[in-house]
Amino acid sequence: MAFHTATIYIKGHRGSNLCPIRVPKMVHRYGFSLLSPLLLLLLLLVVFITLPPASAKRAPSSPSTTHTTPISPVPRLVQKTCKTTKYYDLCVSSLRSDPRSPSADTKGLALIMIGVATTNATATSSFLSSLAVSTTTVDPALVKLLRDCAGKYSLSGSSLQDSAQDLAAESYDEAYLHIMAAQDYPNACHNAFRQPHGQAYPPEIAQREDGLKRICDVALSIVDILASQK
Repeated sequence: MAFHTATIYIKGHRGSNLCPIRVPKMVHRYGFSLLSPLLLLLLLLVVFITLPPASAKRAPSSPSTTHTTPISPVPRLVQKTCKTTKYYDLCVSSLRSDPRSPSADTKGLALIMIGVATTNATATSSFLSSLAVSTTTVDPALVKLLRDCAGKYSLSGSSLQDSAQDLAAESYDEAYLHIMAAQDYPNACHNAFRQPHGQAYPPEIAQREDGLKRICDVALSIVDILASQK
């Protein structure tokens, strides 16, 4: 005997959505009392298999958070000191790179700046020495110039070390003169390239020369403050 079917909707457990189930029309019309216990059990099993439990619902995704490193404020003395120089941004960035700057006095800031200049001069000397070695077989004249320039920047670094000792002894005039000498040594390198039959001045050396001179200029301005306070 064929049965016509109808669709009924059974609510799942724990408030899940309605589940459509096709049953014989006579069951739909007269209720579930006509179903055998076994058939009723099978229908309930279908419902539980079809509908996922509430715990399986996907949890809402939490918004992503971006962690940024806060930028520490510029110490007041650093701001005040750097405003007396021609290169404020260079002064601030150089001093802030040293963890001693927040608690340093004016002399301490001068020593930090001289240290930055010393590192710069020494690094340039090493760079030029390496460049001379790598170009030995290319142009002997260029190699000689590079070695001479490496020696000039080495002397610049030594002069800056002397200025730090003068500063520690509060001999500000001597410290000022040593920084000026350190600032002038790169000129000897530049002039060597301008000699008759000389070589074109490499842009990278020119950039390094300009950087050291600017740093020395900042250091001179800070030492000048110290000299005026003495």
